[in-house]
Amino acid sequence: MDANEQPPAAPAATPDAPDQETMEQIRRRRLAKLGGPSPASGASPKPESESAATPTKAPERASDKGKGKAVSPEPRPKINITPTPQQSSAAGSILVSRKRPAEADSVSVTPPYRKQTPSQEPVADFTDRVLRNIFLVTVDPNVKTDTEGKNKLTFLPNLSQELADDGAPLKLSIDRLEEAIMESATAYPPDKPLLNYLLPCWKRTIKHLKQNRDPKKEELYKEAKRLCFANCIFALSMPELFSREPNAQHDTLAPYLLKEVEHESGLDMDFFVEAVKRITEDEDDTILPLFTKAMVEVSARLAKISMNDDYKPCVNALLTYSRFPVLLNALAQHPQFQMAVSTAAIEKQTILGPFFRISPLQPEVTMVYFSGPRTMDKGRIQTSQSALQMTLGAHQNDLRTIINAFVRAGPQAKFKALDWFAYIMNTNHKRRAIQVDPAEVSSDGFMMNVTVVLDCLCEPFMDNTFSKIDRIDIKYFRRSPRLDIKDETKLNADQSRSDAFYANNVDKEPNNFITEIFFLTLAAHHYGSEATNSKIKSMDKDIKYLEKNIGLIEAERVKMANSPDQLRRLDVALQRHIAVLEKSIAMKYSIEGVLLDTKMQSRSLLFMKYVTIWLLRVASQSDYKPGQALRLPLPANQPEELSCLPEYALQDIVDNFKFVFRHIPQIIVSAVGDETIALCIAFLESSEYVKNPYLKSSLVSLLFHGTWPTYHLKKGVLGDIMTSTRFANDYLLHALMKFYIECESTGVSTQFYDKFNIRYEIFQVIKCIWSNPLYSRQLTQSSKTNRPFFIRFVNLLTNDATYVLDEGLGKFPKIHELQQKLRDPTLSQEDRGKIEEELRTAEGQATSFMQLVNETVSMMCLFTSTLGEAFTMPEIVHRLAGMLDYNLEILTGPKSRTLKVDNPEKYYFNPKALLPEIVDIYLNLGSSPAFVEAVASDGRSYKPQTMEATRMILNSKHLKNPDEILAWDALCKKFETTKQALDEAEADYDDAPPEFEDELMGILMSDPVILPSKHILDRSTIVQHLLSDPKDPYTRQPMTIDDVVPDDELRQRIEKWKEERRGAARLAREAAAAEKMDTTE
Repeated sequence: MDANEQPPAAPAATPDAPDQETMEQIRRRRLAKLGGPSPASGASPKPESESAATPTKAPERASDKGKGKAVSPEPRPKINITPTPQQSSAAGSILVSRKRPAEADSVSVTPPYRKQTPSQEPVADFTDRVLRNIFLVTVDPNVKTDTEGKNKLTFLPNLSQELADDGAPLKLSIDRLEEAIMESATAYPPDKPLLNYLLPCWKRTIKHLKQNRDPKKEELYKEAKRLCFANCIFALSMPELFSREPNAQHDTLAPYLLKEVEHESGLDMDFFVEAVKRITEDEDDTILPLFTKAMVEVSARLAKISMNDDYKPCVNALLTYSRFPVLLNALAQHPQFQMAVSTAAIEKQTILGPFFRISPLQPEVTMVYFSGPRTMDKGRIQTSQSALQMTLGAHQNDLRTIINAFVRAGPQAKFKALDWFAYIMNTNHKRRAIQVDPAEVSSDGFMMNVTVVLDCLCEPFMDNTFSKIDRIDIKYFRRSPRLDIKDETKLNADQSRSDAFYANNVDKEPNNFITEIFFLTLAAHHYGSEATNSKIKSMDKDIKYLEKNIGLIEAERVKMANSPDQLRRLDVALQRHIAVLEKSIAMKYSIEGVLLDTKMQSRSLLFMKYVTIWLLRVASQSDYKPGQALRLPLPANQPEELSCLPEYALQDIVDNFKFVFRHIPQIIVSAVGDETIALCIAFLESSEYVKNPYLKSSLVSLLFHGTWPTYHLKKGVLGDIMTSTRFANDYLLHALMKFYIECESTGVSTQFYDKFNIRYEIFQVIKCIWSNPLYSRQLTQSSKTNRPFFIRFVNLLTNDATYVLDEGLGKFPKIHELQQKLRDPTLSQEDRGKIEEELRTAEGQATSFMQLVNETVSMMCLFTSTLGEAFTMPEIVHRLAGMLDYNLEILTGPKSRTLKVDNPEKYYFNPKALLPEIVDIYLNLGSSPAFVEAVASDGRSYKPQTMEATRMILNSKHLKNPDEILAWDALCKKFETTKQALDEAEADYDDAPPEFEDELMGILMSDPVILPSKHILDRSTIVQHLLSDPKDPYTRQPMTIDDVVPDDELRQRIEKWKEERRGAARLAREAAAAEKMDTTE
């Protein structure tokens, strides 16, 4: 049974306190002499005035213990005790005056105390004076105040009477001090906690003891200290000893823990030290439950308040408490330290929960920091966020100190603290759900505090030399882990595979502390800071929705001016919406304030740096450290431990760095090194190590964010590293091109549109690094050594350019039409609203596609200038030429009039920049006969008139210099000449037999091949198809170009037929020429 739920056991007999049997005798004698009922009878205590006037006899002295004397009432002179008005001294004592009748005049009375010098003062007088000043009591009715005259003294009539009966001087002494304390404490008002009297006595005792310089007098102070502490404990554990009923509000240390140690009624450090001494050396088992119970009560009190209230005393109480390991160990063993409660109740019903719950993210606190958030300007918001960060930072430092104390207190407290943190993580998985119910998870403020404290616990092992990184054991999840990751998505394993892997534990050795805290902190970032970060996006949507509704309600108010009842209901709804909106805005500002704390994020980045290096060491199966070489690709046999790691081990790194890149880049400069780029390149190059395509694409996003200009860094934080470091030079371009190809098919429903966003970011990274000529030489080498890879890359680039140009430029005729309609003044309001909505949709699509158009065309221009021959391969060149011809006609032909729209720059549409880049692509490839022939043979879009119109625009708008215009003219001449020759050849082959034509494209085949499905196509056709879709176009079965079989017999027949047709055409032309000559003659 919990010690807090039953009456505490009587203290064990020790040399420092009376044993229980003796105390029971004292209690019975005191009750008999008081003439009152036993406390066990349930009689209520008398009023204070009546109690003070009732004569009592002092209890048996501790020095009389064991003598076995019978206790019997002795005849005494009648004593009249009259109460005087009570005056509270600093210790809350009572002054009782006593008047002796005439028949008692024979009893000697000690004259009033006269101050003497220390050398003259007898020991008895010194003892009496010191004890009076400490305990504020006297046995001499003529002494009313302490030595300094500041505090009134409580007269002890019973002890005074006993001294008088024994013929002893009316002075306090060590022998009778125990009785004096008992009588004084018993007379203390029962409606006040007894510690209000005893604790100040303790502090005065300690003060005298520390000021004493005489070893002979030290025994006096030590005895006073011993008895004072013992009675403090008795007052809490056995209130019946002082004729008091048990009282939960009085019999606790909690109120005194909440006071400062310097406060007269607060628990000072000496009290803690004495308590710990008795617990550890004297093995007093009554003291520890009192302290544990008090701290549980402090925690319960804190659970009811917020950061707006006076929470600091509770935190200070635990800070003081945490300085004593024996107390922390006992607290950690309390059932409430980790009670099996609901997830949301962890922060209120566990002992540490309320301390971590205190946060500026508590809803009532956010409205204090951001009062009237709808009207706050940016300066006020930042000021409030700075104040919030300072307050939260101070509180988190206190939490760090507390948890550090638990960790250092010993194995019991340390492991219990780890269990508590793991319990938080295991019950908060729903915080990463798409829809989060606040009632089922812990609050953001609580989880942020947990994350920060765990980050702090990692600091000791995160040194610059990474000397302890090998202590992080990858086998953690196979060795009875505290964390539960069963329902987490794994890095590269499905559920059944990971379950089978983790079903076999490697051994029963416990995980070391560094490993434990590393994985706990990693989980805390996932369920804590990153979950809170992701909440901002949803809050933005909610705020926009509320603002829209408020606008609609306000518009309706005007219509209801003549309907008071409806207007009243509408106003109620309006105020309700405004209240919710202001709370949402205040919460958003608070979350941003917490997440934008530079100290917190710097610490978080340091942890993520360690996670990055650790992952690279595990993946590469090496002792990698920043600055060392990392060989790629990664080993073909991926470690199973890595495959079965939770996916958030990599995702948290990316999310954390992206947030800092976007919002507080000033701290990223010193936090990011080679390891970040190494991580991205390694898992992009060996992309089979990661299953989730979104996670792989986020690595590209991380590199892209690193190229954003930041302060003096024009290429961003990562741009220079990617441009100049050897590792990046060796692997970056190939890794980007490889993922450019892979993202064509990600296996998700949105893959078609996702790929454009991914490729846009890839383009940005390539543009950033292209200033290094090494990358262009790499591209040339790749086209020669890995032709299939490069062909596929160029093919996809061409496909993208074709699609985005078609979609982007195709939206402008629609926008042009809608803008013309909106200029009609006769348009009804309803029709205007519909057209405006349609226009907004078209504008949004045009804006998105035109950004992709600009980057795709720019990238083609870049690549063709370096490696033109790669774009003129037979598999590519015809499609590329057709795409260029079509879009050139759109930009410069008759259709160009439909591209004129209002404010084209807002759609990122700049024809004066786009047209010259397309012309550059023509010029870059113009030296290739294959490209010239492909353009000239484009029967759909190639027109000499379009080429001439393009020249005129380039010249009139000064878009190209004269030399480039001359080069354009020369190229156009080539197109015309080649077109004429092709037209003549086409006339020769216009009646080709059907079996000579390609089944898909309808063209005359030159290299027929037989597919696995037995259909016959031209090699160029199937190669082009397989670049986009590696399946047989007829059966949809997977295939490669190696699966086709050349149809040599058909090819020979086609060549023979073509030769015959060319011969016949040549004879016909010769005959026609001869006939023309004859006619002329």
